[in-house]
Amino acid sequence: MSDLISPWVQRYAPLVPGGAVLDLACGTGRHSRHMASLGHEVVAVDRDPAALAATCGQGITTSAIDLEEEGAAWPFGPQRFAGIVVTNYLHRPLIADMLASLAPNGVLIYETFADGNAQFGKPSNPAFLLQAGELLELAREHGLRVVAFEDGVIDRPKAAMVQRLCAVKPDFPREAALLPPF
Repeated sequence: MSDLISPWVQRYAPLVPGGAVLDLACGTGRHSRHMASLGHEVVAVDRDPAALAATCGQGITTSAIDLEEEGAAWPFGPQRFAGIVVTNYLHRPLIADMLASLAPNGVLIYETFADGNAQFGKPSNPAFLLQAGELLELAREHGLRVVAFEDGVIDRPKAAMVQRLCAVKPDFPREAALLPPF
């Protein structure tokens, strides 16, 4: 795992309006710390208590939750978060509930492994790999407007096949989705 902030998260994090941010499967908190540095109160969730210990910091509340255990339910209410950040994690059974927790003007920043990643190593289990266009379809199914999408090979922090999405809820103002050029 890298402590470097994902360039995808770094690029789209400024779009998140004021309010709480969920960093789902936060690991050691690289994105939690980044979102807190932008002034957000962050809820950092992971099942690994040791990783959460490394995540602690000002503006960050950690919560040890194993969302994949038998009978796990989504622990957050609807429209709770101005932003949700997910990297290197996929657990399909709770995606609908996760997206329901996004505020009416909220921003989803998602980046994880995609089909074809086996050529680069783990994960290689299809249960943990997005299928072609899967993030786009999830956005469409849940009424999100796609601001940006990529599907392809990255070389840093290690070679991998990924899909990346930044999508917003319907109340997000269109003019706020414009970023400065690269």
